[in-house]
Parts: sequence; structure tokens; C-alpha cells
Amino acid sequence: MGVARDDPIIEVSTIAAAIGEQSRARILFCLVDGRARTSTELSIVAGVTPSTTSVHLDRLKSARLVNVRVQGKHRFYSLAGSEVAVALEGLSVLAGGTRSAVLPTAPNRLRLARTCYDHIAGILGVSFHDRLKALGWLSTGSRKAKAYDVTSEGTKALQGLGIDVEAARALRRRFACACLDWSERRPHIGGAMGAALLTLALKRRWVLQELDSRALTVTDLGRREMRNRFDLQL
Repeated sequence: MGVARDDPIIEVSTIAAAIGEQSRARILFCLVDGRARTSTELSIVAGVTPSTTSVHLDRLKSARLVNVRVQGKHRFYSLAGSEVAVALEGLSVLAGGTRSAVLPTAPNRLRLARTCYDHIAGILGVSFHDRLKALGWLSTGSRKAKAYDVTSEGTKALQGLGIDVEAARALRRRFACACLDWSERRPHIGGAMGAALLTLALKRRWVLQELDSRALTVTDLGRREMRNRFDLQL
């Protein structure tokens, strides 16, 4: 009698085999912090050649342990979900060891706040993204396209701040989407809504644009306003 393809024992053994190779384990534990990384970065962590890393990443993707997102010329890899991180942390506890985090190497002034095309990136951009989702102002639209929509509550709140949500929606560009942040390796808000947030922050002098750099300086006023209006503390 044959064994069903969806037999949980087969699924577990497949996952265990994917994790149970040292280089692949290094890759997975490197991604536990929630940041996405390129195959080049992961090859350094794994201590193998880029071509070998690509084979390992294909194996991990087949086992549904990692996801890949294409952005421009780059492919960014991240864990397939929080349940994968929980399983890896459980294995780490069982092994009795700890792993140091892979720290971003972006300069501090760029990492805190900068422009990405015409929207806010860095810690500030990622914080805005996370906070607007937590407030229920931003909802997930098309998961495949990484698109967002603004809820009715969010529309009312953003219009109260001076952002014309419907005008942004009518523009001939993506309305709102997840843009993977270069330094934080987590999403910030792109599209017309991302541009509207940057325009608002500049107009209200929450941030100042540096003339010779993409860096944004967060003002004392900006810190107070973002704390009071969004309960967002940098």
C-alpha cells in the first residue's frame, strides 16, 4: 500500500532534510531576524559559493521555508512565515545555543530616514508602514502584487492630516504598495501614498531634506508630532 503524498510524516521529513544541512541551516538562522537578504549576502553567511547558495535556496523554497521577492535587479530572500521562525527558534533552544544577528551596514544617518525615489525609507519609513497597519489605516490588497489599500478609517484620518487619498488613488501610478527597504530589509510604503506621506512630512517640517544626500533629518517637531499623532517613537 502506497503512502499518500500529503502524509505528514513525509512533509516533516522533507522539511527536516532541508534544514538538516549546515549551509542551509546557516541561511535560515540568518533570516530569523525578519530581514530579507540577497543570495550574495547569504552565500557569505553560508560559507559557500554563490552557485551553491542558489541550489540551497531553491531547496529551501521547494520545502516552503523561504520566500523570494524580486525588486529591480535583485532577488531578496526571507523566511516563508512566522511559523518557520518559531520552529527554528525552538530548534535553537533544543540545541542550547545562540546566534548573533546579522547587522545592517548602512550609515546611521541614512538608516534612520532617507528617501527611496519619492517616498520615506529607513527606520522611519518602516515604522510608518508598521504603525499604519497596526492602526488599521492600511490593509493588504493583492498579496501577489504586494499592494495595499487605505481603509475607510485610514482615509478619514489621513484626510484630517491633509492627505487627499482619492486624489492619490486617481494618479496614473500604483496607489500603495510594499517596497522592500534596503537597510531594514522590511517593507516601507511605496506608490502614490508613500509619496503623499513624504510630501506631508516635508510640508509640516517633520523631516528636512538634505541638499546633497537622500538622507532626511527628523526634527524635534517631527518626533513630537509622530509620537502624538501616530504613537510612533523613533
